[in-house]
Amino acid sequence: MVPLQFGLSGIAAAIAGFLFTAFLFVAGFVAVLLLGKVLFVPGVERTIESRGLDEAVKSLGSSVANAVVWVAAVAIGFTLAGYGAFLSAFAVFGGAIALAVGFAAQDLLGNFVAGVFILKDKPFEVGDWIEWDGNAGRVEDIDLRVSRVRTFDNERVTVPNGDLANNAVTNPVAYETLRQKFVFGIGYDDDIAQATDIIVEKAEAHAEILDDPAPSVRVVELGDSAVGLQSRWWIDEPDRGDFVRVRSEYVTAVKEAFDEAGIDMPYVHRQLTGSVEVIEDVADGE
Repeated sequence: MVPLQFGLSGIAAAIAGFLFTAFLFVAGFVAVLLLGKVLFVPGVERTIESRGLDEAVKSLGSSVANAVVWVAAVAIGFTLAGYGAFLSAFAVFGGAIALAVGFAAQDLLGNFVAGVFILKDKPFEVGDWIEWDGNAGRVEDIDLRVSRVRTFDNERVTVPNGDLANNAVTNPVAYETLRQKFVFGIGYDDDIAQATDIIVEKAEAHAEILDDPAPSVRVVELGDSAVGLQSRWWIDEPDRGDFVRVRSEYVTAVKEAFDEAGIDMPYVHRQLTGSVEVIEDVADGE
């Protein structure tokens, strides 16, 4: 009977110890989880909202905060239950895995981080017309990993955010006005002052070219066959369609006025000179 009593006592003690350990784990886990869900996660979300960041950044911050809360809850639960050594070994193992994954997915992570900075700094927004690395288009969507741009040929280009964050991006519609330039070539025998007056007059006559800042003209080059006059003018609320249309209408008006005034718009003439020598070999018949 004595061994049986000792056996039952040992089993009861083991069960009691297991239940107490489980209680400590659950108590620590639930307490940290509740505190995190009630205080930490909402606090992170409010901080992001107060900074006026994008909804995608808010979603990312909320997800990261929730992940931190769950990891902290598990860690505190294991620590209270007396499994700190196991937790340390697991942390080392998890760190090694995270390091390996980081090396394998460094480009992906780089694009992800770049997406966060794009959404935070807002060098461009959805709907903007941007130019980068010889490409141009209108931004349709900004994700955390890639941005999608519709080209003016109606093609969709999916651009890794790292390319847009680490290279120069031109945003022609970032401000309320945009300056345009065009070089008109006139002949060396033509009157520069007369041509300048026509260029400025046609700019002032166009309804969508601003009077302030006023259009201006500068001599910018003396080419092989023409004198280059660069016209500079401004448009309001720039858009790609307006940019192309206004320039086309304006250049057409100047060309027609030059024709009426007898001002030449020369182009390069090339003349090939020389001679061709034909050598004819006549083989003697045998």
